[in-house]
Amino acid sequence: MARNITIGVTVGDINGIGPEIILNTFSDSRVISNITPVIYGSKMIFSEQKKASERYDLQFNYIRNAGEAVKKKVNLIQLWEDDFQMSPGESTKIGGKYAFKSLEAATSDLASNKIDVLVTAPINKENIQSEKFDFPGHTEYLAALSNVDDALMLMCSEGLRIGVVTGHVPLKLVPAGLSEEIVLKKIVQMNNSLQKDFMINKPKIAVLGLNPHAGEGGVLGNEEMEIITPAIKKAHGSGIMAFGPYAADGFFGSSNFREFDGILAMYHDQGLIPFKALTFGSGVNFTAGLPVVRTSPDHGTAFDLVGKNKASESSFRNALYLAREIYINRALHKEINSNPLPATNEAR
Repeated sequence: MARNITIGVTVGDINGIGPEIILNTFSDSRVISNITPVIYGSKMIFSEQKKASERYDLQFNYIRNAGEAVKKKVNLIQLWEDDFQMSPGESTKIGGKYAFKSLEAATSDLASNKIDVLVTAPINKENIQSEKFDFPGHTEYLAALSNVDDALMLMCSEGLRIGVVTGHVPLKLVPAGLSEEIVLKKIVQMNNSLQKDFMINKPKIAVLGLNPHAGEGGVLGNEEMEIITPAIKKAHGSGIMAFGPYAADGFFGSSNFREFDGILAMYHDQGLIPFKALTFGSGVNFTAGLPVVRTSPDHGTAFDLVGKNKASESSFRNALYLAREIYINRALHKEINSNPLPATNEAR
């Protein structure tokens, strides 16, 4: 666990709270005791933030590329010239433009192993849209870059991990986006991630129903009987400990959810509303199912908090820690499985 790893950090929307939570996090020197951060952005966006508050005494190590990063320093790559106008607290095309520049450079370095993992500050999903970024969010963009058909959004906090079958899609399209094959695929993805990324040998997974009361035996919907239950049975047949479908309200209303290593919701708000209600400000968004490690804070750009010194860095800091933990866990999991213990000679 003493290993130092290099973490690429994107600035997100430059007019949101991304720059502030990055400064807040790295102003505590203890954070970089076993990570080497490489921030993809520019001097100006942080200089403006530092001018707005006297609380920062953080000095950046300015570098030209990730290969120049220095341990025990907060490294910053100057990606662009500072000849643009910032509009703190506002959603602008400029904000989206530079959010994508940061993301594009960081993912390029991630693909070429110049950084070990990626932590992304929040983007605005509307103003970042362009010919190069035609995706609902980070998750789908990274899945496309990694040639993965469908990654799993997995929200994580201490003792709680919630994934979603359908991610950033309109609610009216959720039922059509479900099938026995898709639900089974997500169960398998979650199981694999819990084993490889979190080192849980035999994870227990709870699967939620789609409809109120999990369909009430077909009275309130048939998806549970026709899609979700068959997928759970097939998962069981392959040795996965998946259970359900559970009615979402009662499941989170009781302490039942604490008995599972992972919870699979059918759609975005079904999973993220209880997650954020229970953990908001400290949770982490992890993109499971990718060959690379990417995490982010569990919140958005929070334009309404910009410049008020109210934005908490807790979730972003936890995203750094979790990215490092998962990277190390993957290496350990690979080592264990490539060097299994020899079989014992029972006859002896």
